[in-house]
Amino acid sequence: MKDIETIMRLAPVIPVIVIDEVSHAVPLAEALVAGGLRALEVTLRTPQALDAIRAMKQVEGAIVGAGTVTNTQQLDDALEAGSEFIVSPGLTEPLARAAIDRNTAFLPGIANASDIMRGLDLGLNHFKFFPAAAAGGLPALKALTAPFNQCRFCPTGGINIQNAPEWLSLAPVLCVGGSWLAPDGPPDAVKIKAMAQEAMELRL
Repeated sequence: MKDIETIMRLAPVIPVIVIDEVSHAVPLAEALVAGGLRALEVTLRTPQALDAIRAMKQVEGAIVGAGTVTNTQQLDDALEAGSEFIVSPGLTEPLARAAIDRNTAFLPGIANASDIMRGLDLGLNHFKFFPAAAAGGLPALKALTAPFNQCRFCPTGGINIQNAPEWLSLAPVLCVGGSWLAPDGPPDAVKIKAMAQEAMELRL
């Protein structure tokens, strides 16, 4: 099993994916992986999410995780479906301890210093900065990285192809999360592969 830092370093962007139709899952994953993006976060925002994770797991090269995990039951459901990493919008002690107990690659959400301190107390130092734009944007994250320079971050929320390079220029930012790579509707494989390739070039 890969640790969370290894997963965060696979590519500059982790696509944040909402699946409404399970039939879209494999073509979308295939196009993203073909473009170089292997770590795929499927959010548990729809009833189809767990089946989508199971389907995407069959795509060669894909490392599929679950996002929007907010409690222990969702954590266990996601792991049972084959999730290789878990992303949460926030940080609670019960969820964090469950993820640690299950030896899970875990990326909890933080928005301020208190969140980070709670994570550090639990032995965590890799975080999703969320909601990135609404929580103060790049100036806020820059301010947080000064006292918490041992931490690494994946900003998510309000990130797009235009502003991603600015976020990625901050050394403690290992990657960003982005939903623009998985637009609504049936996946256009050619377009999605091209967008994934463009995202891969953000740090070249």
